[in-house]
Amino acid sequence: MALRILADENFPGPLVRGLRALGHDVAAIREDMAGAGDPAVLARARSQRRILVTFDKDFGELAFRTGLPAECGVVLFRLSGRSPARDNARVLSAIGSRGDWAGQFAVVTDTRIRMRPMA
Repeated sequence: MALRILADENFPGPLVRGLRALGHDVAAIREDMAGAGDPAVLARARSQRRILVTFDKDFGELAFRTGLPAECGVVLFRLSGRSPARDNARVLSAIGSRGDWAGQFAVVTDTRIRMRPMA
């Protein structure tokens, strides 16, 4: 199932390309909104009905405070960073493992995925 994804500026280019190669519709902040603040990034996710993927934990509080439509969600990656290749593989496999990211705040670690409804 192809997802509509918004990659935060801190989301690595190889992962953006990897998600696109898997058939996802990925817009990347780094490509056309570099330097945008978190509220502007979240507003774009909201207006374009995209799932925001990020390594920035500030989006959790911001997303709950501002509220996101049911079509949106936030996926926060909190990986060990010991191996970029392993982390990249984890990101791609985690995104592909589920189709229910919309309406959720998810935290993906090296070993598990925690989901919390946004509403």
